[in-house]
Amino acid sequence: MAAPNKGRRPAAGGQSKPGRALALILIAMVALVGGMFISHTTTPRLGIDLAGGTSITLKAKPEPGQESAINKANMDTAVSIMERRVNGLGVSEAEVQTQGNDNIIVNIPKGTNSEQARQQVGQTAKLYFRPVLTAQATAAPTPSASPSASGKGTPTPSGTPSVTGKATPSASGKATPSAGKPSGTPQGRALTDALKASGTPTPGASKPSSPAPNPSGSAADSAAAAKLQAQFAALDCSTKEARSKAGEGAKSTDPTVACDQNGAEKYILGPAEVDGTDVAKAQAVINQQNGQWIVQMDFTSGGSKKFAAITGKLSQQQYPNNRFAIALDNTVVSAPTVSSTLSGSAEISGSFNQSSAQDLANVLSYGALPLTFQEQSVTTVTAALGADQLHAGLIAGAIGLALVIIYLVAYYRGLAMIAILSLVASAILTYAIMTLLGPGIGFALNLPAVCGAIVAIGITADSFIVYFERIRDEIREGRTLRPAVERAWPRARRTILVSDFVSFLAAAVLFIVTVGKVQGFAFTLGLTTLLDVVVVFLFTKPVMTLLARRKFFASGHPWSGLDPKRLGAKPPLRRTRRTTSAPVDTPKEA
Repeated sequence: MAAPNKGRRPAAGGQSKPGRALALILIAMVALVGGMFISHTTTPRLGIDLAGGTSITLKAKPEPGQESAINKANMDTAVSIMERRVNGLGVSEAEVQTQGNDNIIVNIPKGTNSEQARQQVGQTAKLYFRPVLTAQATAAPTPSASPSASGKGTPTPSGTPSVTGKATPSASGKATPSAGKPSGTPQGRALTDALKASGTPTPGASKPSSPAPNPSGSAADSAAAAKLQAQFAALDCSTKEARSKAGEGAKSTDPTVACDQNGAEKYILGPAEVDGTDVAKAQAVINQQNGQWIVQMDFTSGGSKKFAAITGKLSQQQYPNNRFAIALDNTVVSAPTVSSTLSGSAEISGSFNQSSAQDLANVLSYGALPLTFQEQSVTTVTAALGADQLHAGLIAGAIGLALVIIYLVAYYRGLAMIAILSLVASAILTYAIMTLLGPGIGFALNLPAVCGAIVAIGITADSFIVYFERIRDEIREGRTLRPAVERAWPRARRTILVSDFVSFLAAAVLFIVTVGKVQGFAFTLGLTTLLDVVVVFLFTKPVMTLLARRKFFASGHPWSGLDPKRLGAKPPLRRTRRTTSAPVDTPKEA
């Protein structure tokens, strides 16, 4: 005889072991909350509109006929430049990020001069090639795996990049001057005379010294030289803020002091000889001969002449005066040595990897980038106003949650307990994830994001209502609670998934097509929608399965929310045995 249950399929949507699902979601909750305390981050990061500060939206504008200049590489370079400028203001926890294809959002926390920040981030990058007059290491140089080409006279320290290319006949002749002495060529004398006229110390000394008597110069020239030397001696390159302020206010036609972008070296630089707009193209490529990364530069016709002139002068100097500094916003991003007169194109080689070579190429390209940034909007929020907005948002959320709970208790009675527990689980997951996303990806909770969380309360409660109504429909059909819970789940699950998919799709589209604070609303709405699916599948359904075995709910207590009489249930369904054999006719008795 076959077993009664052999071949019988389990009830649709049956969940034989709800404890596993509950254990899984509880482990996830403990892990997320534990991660908060381990990382010492127990509150979400607040956006500008809640914490106070300034938010600036910039839109990239290409020059006519140069629409292709708006691309990811150029936008990322612009972000890097703006980050350097904002950090130079001494700002902590500032955010500079692209939004969409042509927008950049700059969020600066409270305590910063907003007008100064607007001027800094809105400027077009200023890229210049300046001769190095004096250089001094502020930290131990990083050894280079491959020695770079050195200048004449003093050996070039390992790790210093060099610039090479197709050499052109130098108009300055073949004479090589000694360090600290005027060149015998007309170009060399012109350079030295120009430096003296500007009050710049004579090239050739690697360390600043007291200004030498200058018979041909005036007392003002000597005073300017002494002032420049004093600035160099006092220059501190240890912090981003100090590096950004080095040489602040200096014109391109004046000598200045500067730091490199890592703070490992400081310089006295001569007047700019080549403008960044003279670079036609720059790219990072691999040298096929030695397999090392290099940066190739091509100049415009006017830039080629300027570059030939400056490299012709520098190639006659000793180290460190045979170097030119590539200065972006008065921060030296590279200072290669020169050994010959170059024109038209050049290659910068050194201890580059792919990332550093591409970074330098982007910086060089950005100097000639036909992009400007137009200010779209500036929002300044005081800390007091931000606190008021946060307080109002929390009150609105509490009122919305209270109304939902009141409705659930009034209409579903005992079932409301399951809904409330599910809301608590969803709230814990949402809060923990938002808190961890702050240091993780820089997510900041702004006012629209708070609104998205409030809307999510209704979306989550809607999922519970769909499931509860399906269970009540099954009870109205005359089924007992346990089979009703399992039979209602497949239909409810399908409806919940479709509803949440539509909500998530709307959030995703809104996140893609919008910029600024509206994305906070879309991100929060999408996150809470995904968590709604997780909570309903791994918490609400397993808890409902367990409680269906309890007498309070299984017996249909009036306060359980599942009272068959109150729901107008039909009489219990009865199974009828069906015979598979055909009826047999029996002969009638006479």
